[in-house]
Amino acid sequence: MFIIPSEFVKNGDNRLVVCNEVARSVVEAQRGKHLTHVFSFRGKPVSRMLTTGWRSARKKVGLNVRVHDLKHTFGRRLRSAGVSFEDRQDLLGHRSGRITTHYSSAELENLYEAANKACKVHQNGPALTLLRCANEERSGVMQHV
Repeated sequence: MFIIPSEFVKNGDNRLVVCNEVARSVVEAQRGKHLTHVFSFRGKPVSRMLTTGWRSARKKVGLNVRVHDLKHTFGRRLRSAGVSFEDRQDLLGHRSGRITTHYSSAELENLYEAANKACKVHQNGPALTLLRCANEERSGVMQHV
C-alpha cells in the first residue's frame, strides 16, 4: 500500500493505493533504482504512461490496449470475483458510484447465470404466481416453468 499525495491526484484528495501481490512484486523489484520515483527509464523518472516506451513495449508483445483499458479490466475482474461494490469503488479510487459501475460492468457469464436462476424449478414442482391487475376484471394465473 502507498499514498499518492493530493497534488498528483485528479480529484485533489490523497489517494490510497492497495496493490495485489503481482503489482506489489513489480513495484518492489523497481524500488531503489531511482531516488524519488518507483519507475525510471535511462535514469530519468517515468511520470506518464503514454510514452514511446509504453507504445514500444505494447507493440513488442502484441498488446493492443490503452493504459486506461487496464483499469477497466481490473474493475471487471474485481466484480467477477465477487468483490463488494464499496470495495471496488475504493480500489478504483472513485467518489461516484456511477463511475465505479462504468468501470466494473458485468461479465456475460455472470449475467447468463443470473438469468438462468429465474428458470430454476422449485423442489415441489413449478411455482404458480397470481397476477392481479388494477382492473379487477382482468386477473389470471401464470405458471413458471
